[in-house]
Amino acid sequence: MIPIVTPAEMGAIDAAAPEPVDVLIGRAGGAVARAAVEMLGGTYGRRVVIVEGKGNNGNDGREAARRLRVRGVSVVELDIASPDGPPLVPACDLVIDAAFGTGFRGTFEPAVVVPGTPVLAVDIASGVDGLTGELGGPVLSADRTVTFAALKPGLLLSPGAAACGAIEVADIGLDTSGAAAHLVTAGDVATWLPERPADTHKWRSAVWVVAGSPGMGGAAALACGGAQRAGAGYVRVSTPGGGGPSAGQIGTEVVHVDLPERDWSVTVLDGLDRFRAMLVGNGTGTEAATGEQIRALVHGSTIPTVVDADGLGALGPDPVGLRDQIVLTPHDGEFERLSGAAPGPDRLGAARTLSRRCGAVVLLKGPATVVAHPDGRVLVSTSGDARLATAGTGDVLAGIIAALCAQGVDPFRAAAAGAFLHGLAADLGWRDGLVAGDVITLLPTAIERLRSSGPDRLDPRHPSATRLAEHL
Repeated sequence: MIPIVTPAEMGAIDAAAPEPVDVLIGRAGGAVARAAVEMLGGTYGRRVVIVEGKGNNGNDGREAARRLRVRGVSVVELDIASPDGPPLVPACDLVIDAAFGTGFRGTFEPAVVVPGTPVLAVDIASGVDGLTGELGGPVLSADRTVTFAALKPGLLLSPGAAACGAIEVADIGLDTSGAAAHLVTAGDVATWLPERPADTHKWRSAVWVVAGSPGMGGAAALACGGAQRAGAGYVRVSTPGGGGPSAGQIGTEVVHVDLPERDWSVTVLDGLDRFRAMLVGNGTGTEAATGEQIRALVHGSTIPTVVDADGLGALGPDPVGLRDQIVLTPHDGEFERLSGAAPGPDRLGAARTLSRRCGAVVLLKGPATVVAHPDGRVLVSTSGDARLATAGTGDVLAGIIAALCAQGVDPFRAAAAGAFLHGLAADLGWRDGLVAGDVITLLPTAIERLRSSGPDRLDPRHPSATRLAEHL
């Protein structure tokens, strides 16, 4: 896992470093210079312009300039604080943006660059808020960013992530072992996925899906499909009062056992002893009586339980008294209904706050999916893209997480791994017309490729990586 720290945490890490600042600047400038040479493809006859601020970010740029000149590169240094306004960058082979770092606040005008010129950002694209990813006005988008010691949230959160390009974390000797947040990589997920024992049987990874209502059988079917293709050995679907998914929707492998119309939570709780995980809420509807039964089921469950969609609404505002074996999977609107406020730009902080308050693992969906544990730990997944913005993919994700829990993966890691696999499966699909059922179909291939491929090929933000889909 790659550590993620806030700008404030990074400041404390810098202050605690045993080496003097000039030593750290030397290491940072060296990392920038090496990345620049890679982007240039050599040094002979190359021209680089470095836009420099007055702080340590500018100092990193000045050190990179010194090192590049030693290697024979023609370097021009421009001061961002020029009284003539934003600098005009002459034609060159590479622009290095060393104007502002992750502590930037406010607004500024970026340098004016000849269109098409490659840009390398130092620590973060200038003008991107290092905590939230918000933009302080127009930003000079980078093709690549070299950041130091750890990732910062603004490198991963929209819209800042799109302005930073491929991201490289350079080790400059700082201690980030105390980081409570981490980016999940392909290598991490590959090690978390359990192998099936030779003597296993279907009940060792059984999932009970309580979902559906008249007219909403599709949500239940997609959740079941996600669970099946993510490794659940047995999936049962039960719809309160009947009227759930048809046999054609769920397939012949899913066992369909309906529940009574009323007081059905007792029936489920009494039958949980053979199951390893449960999923509740997909398409169950918003009737008050249904919500009461869902609350009783969630609070009474003794196995890992994923609560999604209508199940989240049933928990009501400000749920408390949950446990870390429960995973809540809200999108922004559901998050607001649970917490009383929208997540806001500090998405890691928002997910942490809700998780601590309710006691459950919280998966906040988004372009960067944030998974928070009640103890303050956070995992972030950036796999997948806008192809997942289609009806039903959230139901599939919930089923994947339930299946991973049923196979013995800790719910906190299961949520993060599920988000990663969900995105990876979508990456294997076509860019237009992908639907939720396609994600289910592609999921086994994504898992198989994850197990057998080197992690660098699968980590979408590794600067030398190629997206897995491009290898098909």
